[in-house]
Amino acid sequence: MDSSIKTEPLHHTEEHTHDVQGTSLFGFIIFLLSESVIFLSFFAGYIVLKTTSPSWLPEGVEGLETHEPLINTIVLVLSSFVIYFAEEALKKGKLNLFRVFWLLTSAMGIYFLVGQAKEWSELSFGLTSGSFGGTFYLLTGFHGLHVLTGILLQFYMLFRSFIPNNYELGHTGVTEVSLFWHFVDVIWIILFCLIYLWQ
Repeated sequence: MDSSIKTEPLHHTEEHTHDVQGTSLFGFIIFLLSESVIFLSFFAGYIVLKTTSPSWLPEGVEGLETHEPLINTIVLVLSSFVIYFAEEALKKGKLNLFRVFWLLTSAMGIYFLVGQAKEWSELSFGLTSGSFGGTFYLLTGFHGLHVLTGILLQFYMLFRSFIPNNYELGHTGVTEVSLFWHFVDVIWIILFCLIYLWQ
């Protein structure tokens, strides 16, 4: 009789943990869908403005340089694979390998942000330089804010990995941050095509 009393609370605890993790992940997916709607509205606005403006580029600007942004894009896309390897390492209980891949993902994200800041500093137009200037800085800046958020979340998850047995009952937070990072990468690929390739 005593053993049944001891076993039952453990069973409820496991179910409760599972429910919390499932609910948390579902809520995060809904959040990503809402973010997708915001970005899609920005994309639609950009396309409409570009196709209807008589003079799209600011005076004296012939186009955007694509070499450095392409390198930044490759780094950001590769970071999606790195964060996947980090998540797989955690699933297998290889905590140190998880930390290495996780930290490498953050470093690649920082490289992307630094590259974007460098590009901004070298541009000959500003936020008020017509429709193109306004939409360029709005889209790349809003995306850059998401990259920064992703990096901060990664640092937080890295910190949590040093808490003893923190990921023993699950690692929903890591999964959510990984999903967010994949989302950020996909959004940038679309942005790169719209802004840099479609000139």
